[in-house]
Amino acid sequence: MSSRTSRWGWIGLGLRSLFWVAVMPGLFAGYVPWRFFGVGQVRPTVTNPAHLVGLAALGLGVVLLGACIWQFASTGRGTLSPADPPTTLVVRGLYRYVRNPMYLCVSAIVLGEVLLAGSGALFMYWAVWFLAANLFVRGYEEPVLRRQFGPAYEEYMRRVPRWFPRLGPRRSLRAE
Repeated sequence: MSSRTSRWGWIGLGLRSLFWVAVMPGLFAGYVPWRFFGVGQVRPTVTNPAHLVGLAALGLGVVLLGACIWQFASTGRGTLSPADPPTTLVVRGLYRYVRNPMYLCVSAIVLGEVLLAGSGALFMYWAVWFLAANLFVRGYEEPVLRRQFGPAYEEYMRRVPRWFPRLGPRRSLRAE
């Protein structure tokens, strides 16, 4: 493959990644809370501890989500969409600690918005979404990844927890 083709391949992957970020977490964690749960009307103040924690959670969630998306593109050569997934099992970065860091990043963003808006309705929205995400992970993603990556994914599942990082020494993982 020439460098020109490679460059266009990376540009295409970047554009696809941006598209899926806008469609998936952008819709769930951005547009819906902003439009329907009052996040767009919030004026954060530094004297409100809930606002400070909310801004920190939101910012951390955005930065870490970007790192996960970068890892999917650079290591896995895919995007966060089930329609355009990585072709290589990603076990680097945050994926060394939990199997589903993108969902956790989106959770941090929305929970930060909950604190900013002080909205119980937004918290319920997050809870329903997280339940649906968990069902999707268990019912679709994990079976598909087992078929796609076989023993490598089985080993990954054995060593890396789905949602909460293990405390104590980690067992090493190698990218397959």
